[in-house]
Amino acid sequence: MKFDYWRYDLKLKHTFTISRSSRDVVPVVLIKIEKDGITAYGEASPNARYNENQDSVEAFFKKVDLDKLSDPFKLEYIDDYLDSIASHNASAKAAIDIAMHDWIGKKLGIPLYKFFGGEKEKAPVSTFTIGIDTPDVIIEKVKEAADYPVLKIKVGLPNDEEIIKAVRSVTKKPLRVDANEGWKSKEEALERINWLATQNVEFIEQPMPASQIDDVRWLRERVKMPIVADEAVGSLYDMSVLATAYDGINIKLQKNGGLLKARKMIYAARANKMKIMLGCMIESSVGITAAAQISPLVDWNDLDGNVLISNDPFKGALNEDGKIVLNDEPGLGAKPLG
Repeated sequence: MKFDYWRYDLKLKHTFTISRSSRDVVPVVLIKIEKDGITAYGEASPNARYNENQDSVEAFFKKVDLDKLSDPFKLEYIDDYLDSIASHNASAKAAIDIAMHDWIGKKLGIPLYKFFGGEKEKAPVSTFTIGIDTPDVIIEKVKEAADYPVLKIKVGLPNDEEIIKAVRSVTKKPLRVDANEGWKSKEEALERINWLATQNVEFIEQPMPASQIDDVRWLRERVKMPIVADEAVGSLYDMSVLATAYDGINIKLQKNGGLLKARKMIYAARANKMKIMLGCMIESSVGITAAAQISPLVDWNDLDGNVLISNDPFKGALNEDGKIVLNDEPGLGAKPLG
């Protein structure tokens, strides 16, 4: 097996701001494996929130014994092996897991959504994300997203109400709101959510820091709006605890370690009667197309990371006005451009 990786900077069409940071460029690491004449791809989009960056991804790759990856069909074995190298480094593990799945699909000659037993037509519509900005810029962003039926609005700063009012000045579309842990007290979160409930908001994502689960339990007892966990979702084993405070979870391949782990988390969430959103980091069409392969299995999609960038080096699943359209190419169905 040949294993190659390279750094790539994804350039955002607009400065992307959430409650804890702003970015114009997102550094990722793309990988390529070659075995038996089959070339497969993966992607790591590391995030500082989880103590990862390009350096940590490459350091992880350098520890990998390629003999352990020699049979991509041994997904459970490979997953356990990667976890034995380090307990974290989820995006690095996700890149390898995605490439293994891509190789399997190509070897079998089928798209991955069929390998997973899904029906591509059942993939939920994806939201389009509007980052934190000034009211004038937000209005322009919302106008640019006119073809998308559902918007995801980032909040978590003192001007939350101003942001939502700017959005509502130009659209009546249903909204999903993400505070990215921005509200630090349960009283503040309660006040914000009660106001959002008057603005046709479907649910609130990660209103408070992940560590404050007791406060989220308190909050859940006092609001009618569903609360969805994102940063609080670490692993498969978190589900039963999260179900005591949240109504749903946001699974991301880059945060949770790849397709194999994501599928297990879907089943665990279902067992705990939780709703499931499939989310993403800012990623190229490699990572987004990988996630799209399991999108028919979830309730909500937030797979817009590749449409927020201007220099996608791959072409894969299409986002047609929010509808995720999977192709029937074997494996991921993502191909490099040029």
